[in-house]
Amino acid sequence: MGSALETLCGQAYGAKQYHMLGVYTQRAILILLAVSIALAVIWYHTSFLLVALGQDEDISAGAGEFTRWMIPGLFAYGILQCLIRFLQAQNNVVPMMISSGMTATFHIFMCWLFLFKMKLGSRGAALANAISYWINVLFLAVYIKFSTACAESFTGFSREAFEDILSFLRLAIPSAIMICFEYWSFEMVVLLSGLLPNPKLETSVLSISLNTCWMVYMISVGLGGAVSTRVSNELGARNPQRARLAVCVAAAIATSEGVIVGITTILVRHIWGKLYSNEDEVIKYVAKIMPLLALSDFLDGFQCVLSGAARGCGWQTLCAVINLGAYYVVGIPSAVLLAFMFHVGGMGLWMGIICGLSVQAVALVVVNVATNWDDEVMKAIDQIQATRHLNDNRIRLFTTY
Repeated sequence: MGSALETLCGQAYGAKQYHMLGVYTQRAILILLAVSIALAVIWYHTSFLLVALGQDEDISAGAGEFTRWMIPGLFAYGILQCLIRFLQAQNNVVPMMISSGMTATFHIFMCWLFLFKMKLGSRGAALANAISYWINVLFLAVYIKFSTACAESFTGFSREAFEDILSFLRLAIPSAIMICFEYWSFEMVVLLSGLLPNPKLETSVLSISLNTCWMVYMISVGLGGAVSTRVSNELGARNPQRARLAVCVAAAIATSEGVIVGITTILVRHIWGKLYSNEDEVIKYVAKIMPLLALSDFLDGFQCVLSGAARGCGWQTLCAVINLGAYYVVGIPSAVLLAFMFHVGGMGLWMGIICGLSVQAVALVVVNVATNWDDEVMKAIDQIQATRHLNDNRIRLFTTY
């Protein structure tokens, strides 16, 4: 839901409506904290839900224990995403880099302390994550409060954050659906792997594959965030051709990055599994599935950049529909068919994901190519002016009384 700020804050910054960045961000934090309460209830009952879905009881118990200890970090993560997008919209990324680097360094120490010194196991890993999120939030919050770079965009807490929540939700909910449809499809593959013969092997290998993909995906997330910021800024500043150019440049970079990462993934396939396991069966299976990961990483990185452009334009609803069709009409059914009907196993599940990614990437290419960027500028200006008129009316009403 916080990705709605990529549209709202980015376009407001481009239009020089700097004070609205703080208002939008505070509003998003309030909403995400409320949503986190509901999610915390679900996380607390993870074990029961996984068993109800037919998963192994031992695996479900371990996952449930991990998520319960991650609940404190859930609230920090929601705030963190809002602060990141607040700074990102202003092209102010160095503080985020420094904060992330300092937090990562401290995170290594906490993992050593909780896992090896205190022997807390998965609870320690979850607790280390939660503490790291809060440390990152603290660093960024202090910077935003006291930095002169944010003096115009954050002018203190505002009552406006409690107003016009429905209009924010109209963009935030499709944003959440758009991202969740994609992320949940990958998680569903791991759940489905637990229903295959030899579920512990399949789940282990698919979890390693998913972890590898998320690690590589962070590169694409950075590119997607950059193009989202650039596109939204240029639309707010009434520069349609610059917005289009930003998409083209980012797509070219994503293609080059995807090729390099794909080749590297294939080259290290025989040693990658050794980083996660000492069992020969797992190592060989990981080596076998790595070429599929190379292809999925390429497609995922490419679509991530185009999705970033979509968020900058405010196309979250359209992208949610695309993701629904790509993953749940094509991807997951293909995965089930290959894994269970044709008995391809875990590799069949990942092939299904590749089918979904292919459909998603093609659809996003078509949308971006067919876009009239002059029209997108007008839509952005209409959104900004509507907010401005609403604020002016409130000021007149307040001064009347």
